[in-house]
Amino acid sequence: MSAIRIPNWVDTCDHKFGSYWEIPGDVFTQINGRLKRLQSNAPSVSIVIAAWNEEVNILNCIDSLSRMETVLPLEIIVVNNNSTDHTDLTLKRLDVRTFLQPIQGPGPARELGQQQSRGKYILLADADCLYPPTWVDDMIGVLKKPEVVCAYGRYSFLPDEKYPRWKLYLFEKMKDMIAELRHFKRPYLNAYGMSMGYIAANGRAIGFVDHNIRGEDGRMCFDLMKFGKIKQMKANRSRVWTAPRTLQSEGSFAKVLFNRIRKEIKRLFSLFRPLPEHDTKTSENY
Repeated sequence: MSAIRIPNWVDTCDHKFGSYWEIPGDVFTQINGRLKRLQSNAPSVSIVIAAWNEEVNILNCIDSLSRMETVLPLEIIVVNNNSTDHTDLTLKRLDVRTFLQPIQGPGPARELGQQQSRGKYILLADADCLYPPTWVDDMIGVLKKPEVVCAYGRYSFLPDEKYPRWKLYLFEKMKDMIAELRHFKRPYLNAYGMSMGYIAANGRAIGFVDHNIRGEDGRMCFDLMKFGKIKQMKANRSRVWTAPRTLQSEGSFAKVLFNRIRKEIKRLFSLFRPLPEHDTKTSENY
């Protein structure tokens, strides 16, 4: 993780198309050629992606996944979560397994994806993220450790004019330190669907929340704790990269930093005691 540069591999799959109609046909051809060599009809790993109105981002995401350097047999599943843009057109031209989930929400979308998956392990990915070539192997490497039932990874932000890389780097270092504190008693607070994996049989036994609510990923992680250990995949080479859209929605970098620090201070002491068992399917907080 650099305070100045983003990894070279990002440029190869971070296309700057404005819409589906701007994507040249040869881009699909090249991606599908890599997918043909990568995917298997008998996968041990299923990568499940929920997509809502991501007609260009899903292309970039799949492009990055098509470049995985792994010998593990895998499949890629994309669930179109009732998109109203041209996400469906993009998916029709990509050689991945696709399904439509008309029930709005990442929980229902991920649930459909895991029910259709065929692998022993499920890796969750987000349609607006880019994945390094080592991501699958590093995530599965953690999941295969004794007693581990769920793994989550780290992530970084792509810079833009409003958020230069050095500012994002400082933000990420602070975020990683907070994550270390959370992990002791509340690791599910670190588990995001952009980089999370678990044993498929356990996930299907639990099931995702069936309505549109935030934190479906953390809820799943919380419930998985009854089966075994939660571990963090810390390899910087396998950090997922995403645009700072969530930060941009909060305003200036100073405002974002202030809001996040205030939030973490408020719940600092609660991080050192476990949350009691509760029904994550009906609770407002997990």
